[in-house]
Amino acid sequence: MTQFSDLGLSQPVLQALDLKGYTEPTPIQAQGWPMALSGRDVVGIAATGSGKTLTYLLPAIIHIVAQPELKPGDGPIVLVIAPTRELAVQIKVECDKFGRSSEIKNTCVYGGAPYGPQERAFYNGIDVVVGTPGRCIDHIERGGLKLGRVAHLILDEADQMLAMGFRDDMEKVFAAVHEQRAAQQGGGAGGAGAGAGAGAGA
Repeated sequence: MTQFSDLGLSQPVLQALDLKGYTEPTPIQAQGWPMALSGRDVVGIAATGSGKTLTYLLPAIIHIVAQPELKPGDGPIVLVIAPTRELAVQIKVECDKFGRSSEIKNTCVYGGAPYGPQERAFYNGIDVVVGTPGRCIDHIERGGLKLGRVAHLILDEADQMLAMGFRDDMEKVFAAVHEQRAAQQGGGAGGAGAGAGAGAGA
């Protein structure tokens, strides 16, 4: 994959890429997109500024657009876990920028903020949820974050989350995705991670 048009993106998304100064896919994008679009699990290791967020985000947008419309309480189709509030907010900004033209609905959840507004974002159906491990688990346990439709489970800065001691939280999220997908699909879900793509930064 040598140019953005090869990805089948809409013209507004291509224009957003141009405005950001991207003229051609970065190495991790050129290698990661075909694998992500084929439904394979992906582990990506790249330096900050290499475009790794778009490596997982743009294939996710393509997948979301191809899905049936969300019903109230549905979603997310994409769950992104990040180690810090700051990174989660940065990812949401990218979701806003590149998902707006496709009417992708996203929200960001993290500790230290009230539960109410975060929970209300789930009620009408949500395409993408970006959050920190602990707050995602809180919402899963409270019943607001439903994971039966998750098709892309992304761990951004997975190595940092492991170094920060989030292994148990990550495994709880994996287990919840697997269990809820299995329940929704009548036991037909994939293994741990539910067949999701995973992205890790250096």
